[in-house]
Amino acid sequence: MTQLCSICPRGCGVDRAGGQFGFCAVPDAPVVARAAPHFGEEPCISGTRGSGAVFFSGCNLRCVFCQNHEIAAGKRGQKIDESHLAEIFLKLQQQKANNINLVTPTQYVLPIIAAVKKAKAQGLKIPVVYNTSGYERVETLKNLEGIVDVYLPDFKYTDTTYAKRYSNAPDYFDVTKAALAEMVRQHP
Repeated sequence: MTQLCSICPRGCGVDRAGGQFGFCAVPDAPVVARAAPHFGEEPCISGTRGSGAVFFSGCNLRCVFCQNHEIAAGKRGQKIDESHLAEIFLKLQQQKANNINLVTPTQYVLPIIAAVKKAKAQGLKIPVVYNTSGYERVETLKNLEGIVDVYLPDFKYTDTTYAKRYSNAPDYFDVTKAALAEMVRQHP
């Protein structure tokens, strides 16, 4: 049975496993553009050893002002499977990263969950950070309960005019407000 994508608020309804691309412009298997210790996050996230940032290709928001526009457009990265992703998490832990920082992860939530579980079974102990635009479905976030230790939403808009103009997401404020409430519910 074909699974049509509804992982994010856009609800494109495409068959990503079958090779169709929705707004995020990527397949359903993770595409990783970069994985390395990263010192550009907030000090409490980067710490002194860096955040173990895994930059995922594609994005469900694709703001016109994106600093990672080639990655967000799905034009950079390597397609990998869940086992390889789990290995990346464990390697970042071996490199003494402070955490696993999932950067723009929404479009890969299901394989990320499987990879985190595999990595934890193999000794992953550092916290998992979900670094997002905040444009998330509450139902998707509920799947992350017990997987994500820290939510790091980058809240962008309160004005629907700007959300539509710069991210083609006029529902951004309402959707993100509900998503933030779910993040807080999971980690009060």
